[in-house]
Amino acid sequence: MKFWSDPLRRRWIIWGALATGFLLVNIHRLSTAVLSDGLMRLFDITGTELGTLHSAFFYIYAPMQIGAGVVADRWGIRRTATTGLLLMSIAAIAFALSNAYVVALVARITIGLGGSIVFIATLRFCANWYRPGEYGTMNGLTVAVAGVGSIVATTPLAVTVTALGIQSTLLLLGGLGFVVVVIVWTLTRDTPEKAGLPPLENVDSAPPLSLRAVGQNVRTVLGETETWLAGFALFTSSGINITVLGLWGLPYIAQVYNRSTTAASTVLMAGSIGLLLGPPLIGRLSDVIGRRTGLMAVSGSLFTASYALLAITGQPPLWVVGAVFFSVSFLGGGLVLAYTVVQNRHGTAASGVAVGTVNAIGFSGAAVFPTVMGALLDTYWTGETVNGVRVYTQFGYRVLFALAALAGLVSLLCALTLHHRTR
Repeated sequence: MKFWSDPLRRRWIIWGALATGFLLVNIHRLSTAVLSDGLMRLFDITGTELGTLHSAFFYIYAPMQIGAGVVADRWGIRRTATTGLLLMSIAAIAFALSNAYVVALVARITIGLGGSIVFIATLRFCANWYRPGEYGTMNGLTVAVAGVGSIVATTPLAVTVTALGIQSTLLLLGGLGFVVVVIVWTLTRDTPEKAGLPPLENVDSAPPLSLRAVGQNVRTVLGETETWLAGFALFTSSGINITVLGLWGLPYIAQVYNRSTTAASTVLMAGSIGLLLGPPLIGRLSDVIGRRTGLMAVSGSLFTASYALLAITGQPPLWVVGAVFFSVSFLGGGLVLAYTVVQNRHGTAASGVAVGTVNAIGFSGAAVFPTVMGALLDTYWTGETVNGVRVYTQFGYRVLFALAALAGLVSLLCALTLHHRTR
């Protein structure tokens, strides 16, 4: 019972419940790589259309981030997270049962709508229950949950799809979502006070705000150049990583190296491990040394170099591909310090709006790059299909990685400018 009545321990229980919901969000948003062959056969679609189906998750996910921040600040964490997870789970069932491309597209957009709220609600919870000096670590741990989700969305998901089929696997995910809804509603509380606990020392827990206060926060956050620099650093880095690791990385390995989907997903898992380790380690380092933007700049430079290596070599040894995927995901943990930079500038009361705005800009990249890269690869289509799946040239994938390196360079420039402005 002491564990339950101690706010320093109770907060980990609540964070765990919210993190489980965010884990499920990431399985949904990154599942398209493993499902790509089956979806292309099922709906008889091109690479551009597959990219659009993948990015449909982000069409509403990205713009809803500001709205999610407003809702979390105004409506509270518990109700916001529960509602988002419930909507996502209903849409997941609809996606599993869809038999037409348009229906699947609408369902995937709705999954993104529900999932869009969960990340912001979780970071809003961290602002209410953790000290400012702990926020970088908690931001990193929360982002690391995406790494766990991406691991589940590789080989484990591929094995499950092979055993159960696409439809049964997606129905299973939808069913798990309803279980998580109950867990989050039962365990989550907005502040220590609402949990019947004493306030935490040096933690400025902010209760739900008035609409007027939220509106003022929105105007302040949107009016700062630093907000847009942080957002565009994530637009290019996160947008590229989600597209490469969540969609085109697996076909690249399968086609260029002639590997099965399961074998290719195992190599892709290196990226998931990087995402699992990078954000919490770099976030903790950031809290210890008290530096944010400098770490972002270092991460951006190495991120760019990693993708440039694949663009230059085209078909290096497979272990190099795994190392690059690990590297770009690990280094993404430095660039996501953008959330901490903006949150620290605006404090707990505006935390939802501040983080949501940066997330909206960042995830817009995940809505744009999949279709752009799909169209790019379609120009290098060999004219062949294998089991209904288009085959692309090695040079086409090199061009794709060159675009990724160019995007990384943009992230680096944003980080350097942000560093200069906030020193």
